[in-house]
Amino acid sequence: MSAPTLTTARLTIRPLRAEDGGAVFRQVNDYSVAGNLARVPFPYPESLAATWIASTHEQAARGDGHHCAITDAAGALVGCVGLTMMPGNQAELGYWIGRAHWRQGIATEAARAMIEWGFASLGLSRIIASALTENTASQAVLRHLGFADAGTGTAEFMSRNRAMPVVKFTLEAPLRAAPAPKPVVLVVAVALVDGDGRVLLAQRPPGKSMAGMWEFPGGKVDAHETPEAALIRELKEELDIDVTAACLAPLTFASHSYEKFHLLMPLFVCRRWQGTLRGREGQELAWVRPTRMKEYPMPPADEPLIAIMQEML
Repeated sequence: MSAPTLTTARLTIRPLRAEDGGAVFRQVNDYSVAGNLARVPFPYPESLAATWIASTHEQAARGDGHHCAITDAAGALVGCVGLTMMPGNQAELGYWIGRAHWRQGIATEAARAMIEWGFASLGLSRIIASALTENTASQAVLRHLGFADAGTGTAEFMSRNRAMPVVKFTLEAPLRAAPAPKPVVLVVAVALVDGDGRVLLAQRPPGKSMAGMWEFPGGKVDAHETPEAALIRELKEELDIDVTAACLAPLTFASHSYEKFHLLMPLFVCRRWQGTLRGREGQELAWVRPTRMKEYPMPPADEPLIAIMQEML
């Protein structure tokens, strides 16, 4: 896995490159910057920049850390930001900004992008950070990003050759909202069975979803309508036949989740009706023996009903 490339309103956060070495050296070899960083020596050797940049790619490949350059609209490196992985599905946030670019909100903007990426792409449960007790500006950045104070401690600072007091911070992963439940759509269908034991299938006409597939006749149940009443209405509208509720025998139901809704479909069986069957909506009709139903492509919700029809008939 490589370090990310992220964009914000003003910045690009990208993997470090060998040619960034000069800019890293010039900006970190400044005690006002290096003095706030625990793992950076001062003076900062020019050769160390190239070594460190190469190490960031090795870390990313191992999944140990993800450290990036922060560049402005002109592509100039203005600082760095990164996450160092830690046990317990945690990471430590670190960043520095060149002195010429302080007080412009760059640290906040870049760190926020990195934090969001860490929670979303790395699945982190917590990000920690620390700042020197005297570094009130960095503490303000972390609090602005939503970090909570987690006490104080000490850390060895290479740039100062001694342990220094720090303020610790933690940021918990945001609670992920549960996906919105799909609406349940109630439709009703019927297996019309003729005297020869065949079942009527209707082909969905062009212009409708799943056009060309074969299904049991029926349709959506309107508000305040019983499944039987809806089926009687649908059969008259679609096939021009009259059916009474007494002729509708409940058999089973289908429950299927489509992309945008969940379908619940009671299936009835009917052997008696009045009128001559015809497709009033231009749909093709076919009388099919249950043993041959699999030859007719059906919507996913209808397919499990084939085996039940075969057992019944």
